[in-house]
Amino acid sequence: MSDETALARIAAALERLSPPPQPAPDFSAAEAFVWATGPDRLEPVPQVSRVPIGLLVGIDRSRDTLLANTRQFARGFPANNVLLWGARGMGKSSLVKAVHAEAAAETPGLKLIELHREDLPSIGRLLLVLRASACRFMLFCDDLSFDKDDSHYKSLKAVLDGGIEGRPDNVVLYATSNRRHLMPREMIENERQSAINPTEATEEKVSLSDRFGLWLGFHACNQDDFFAMIRGYCHAFGIAIPDADLRAEAIEWSQTRGGRSGRVAWQYVTDLAGRRGVRLQAG
Repeated sequence: MSDETALARIAAALERLSPPPQPAPDFSAAEAFVWATGPDRLEPVPQVSRVPIGLLVGIDRSRDTLLANTRQFARGFPANNVLLWGARGMGKSSLVKAVHAEAAAETPGLKLIELHREDLPSIGRLLLVLRASACRFMLFCDDLSFDKDDSHYKSLKAVLDGGIEGRPDNVVLYATSNRRHLMPREMIENERQSAINPTEATEEKVSLSDRFGLWLGFHACNQDDFFAMIRGYCHAFGIAIPDADLRAEAIEWSQTRGGRSGRVAWQYVTDLAGRRGVRLQAG
């Protein structure tokens, strides 16, 4: 093998190990993107799966707080990172997407970027791409939580604290989780019991949630809110059903599902629409 051939193969191998930076994405291509790695890229989302904000019932205070924070951010003013935590199926993810739609309609240039938990170690590279743009970005990490021996939470501090450079002014993070402290209670207790200094051992992990400026709690809905959710969907999608029949069916449905939530309400409406031959497209 000649020296030139060997050098060419070495250069090709180095290129594969460290590929050149991807060109800056065209943020005008969509209102929302998904961050992917291998190679790093922002995939445009032509149509975001979401429901209108008016159909989210029983979470008025969280809705108003999150919308106000997002409007501030979209208009170029300071805004907080937000942790939406609490009961499953109560509209945490739906609220983030609905709020983005409202704020983006009022202030163009606000982009939604979904970041998967397993891609948190690459968040520094993502921030470099976003920092150089004139757009403003809502980073959205859905169902965020950490288990034992999971060190991904350390990468999250890059966007919460920003390190030496600081968090880019055009980036804010919205995360949803079923856990207020982003990790199971038994994990925190185990750390506390086995540590020489129990307070210091758990402070780093527990304080991660403290780095979110806003905490919005979501709790299981009562029966009236559950019916209101379903009735709102029926009205929006043109599903005609007497109140008495609706209540009887909804109660039976929630009992078979073992509880009431926004997700259970939507599942019932999906079943009802299918039985009545109605397409779930808002008019």
